[in-house]
Amino acid sequence: MAHYEGLAPTLEARRDDPAHGATTVEQGRFCLARCTCGWRGPARRARSLARTDAEKHAHGTL
Repeated sequence: MAHYEGLAPTLEARRDDPAHGATTVEQGRFCLARCTCGWRGPARRARSLARTDAEKHAHGTL
């Protein structure tokens, strides 16, 4: 079963663009960032790296 965790700073960064809402998803031993726009980050073993990927996506740097 996947676990979804909201990322408040990411949502705040894209507040004016409702097409973006990033979350992290756990799949087995890996965690990855996903966005409502369809973007997916790489699978990571560390949740903190997946959160960083989501932050970078929210700011348009990834």
